[in-house]
Formats: sequence, C-alpha cells, structure tokens
Amino acid sequence: MRLPLFAALLSFTGLAAGANASDAEFLNSLAGDWSGSGMILTRIGGMKVNVSCSLKSDASPTTVAMNGNCRALAAITRSFSAKVKAAGQGYTGNYTGPSGRPSKLVGSRKGDALNFAVTWAHVTNGDRSASMMIEKVGQNGLRLQTVDRDPASGRAVVTSRIDLQRQ
Repeated sequence: MRLPLFAALLSFTGLAAGANASDAEFLNSLAGDWSGSGMILTRIGGMKVNVSCSLKSDASPTTVAMNGNCRALAAITRSFSAKVKAAGQGYTGNYTGPSGRPSKLVGSRKGDALNFAVTWAHVTNGDRSASMMIEKVGQNGLRLQTVDRDPASGRAVVTSRIDLQRQ
C-alpha cells in the first residue's frame, strides 16, 4: 500500500516541478528589449492618445521586472514599471504608472498571458479596480493591456493597449 502511495506522490511532485519549469520558461521569454505602439485613454469617455513605447524587461525563473516609457504627441513622455513574482499557483507584484505611486497586482497565468486584478494606488475611473494583461504574442510580440469598468454603464473598456516587438 505504501509503495503505490509513494509512487503517486513522486509523480505528483514531478507534475508540480514541470509546471514551475513551464512558468520559468515563460517568464524568461519575456526578457529583452521591446518597442512598439498603441493607445491610451486619458479617462473612460475621454480622448484616445496614440503612443510609441519602449520597454526593457529582465527575468529570472520566478520574477520579471519591466521598465518602460511611452511618448505621445512627440513631446510628452511617461515612464512605467512592473515587477511580478511567481507565488505558488499565482503571481503578485506592483505596477507603477505615470503617477509614481505603486499599484498592487494579483493574478495568474493562462496560456501565454499573465492576467492580473489591479488595485490602483488612487481612485481611477470611479474606483480602484481594473484588470491588466501581459501577453506573449508569438515568439517576438508582447501585448500590454488594461481594462476598466465604465462607472456609468458598467461595461468593460480597454483603457490602454500597447503592442510591442522584440528588438
């Protein structure tokens, strides 16, 4: 009876290690220099601003740290950063946008995307909640996207979407 139980435990441990290796490979695939373009809403219902962005990402088997900036209207540049750590079956971290105040990220990986619930550092679009996705697109693409709820209608609105290519 003990031998089958021991074998089952070993195989379960191997599956867990395989999942961690998969996450490590995924996080490492996010490392590099990236550039591209996209759009940012100034606020829900507000003006859509086209941006060009660059991003440097460093990764380890358990973390990824991203530092970037986006330029709009040829003269306005805003910095942003994110640091995410694998934590058990999920991911936690911080995102710091143009305000300079860190917002909390809690989420999980599904396929080639990290999906986060965001708790903004201050009220944004009527509350402090939104969602953020960091998605690997093919071998050389990366998409950063935030979605918030319109306080008037309750519908989901993409408030930023930036598509980057590895340099």
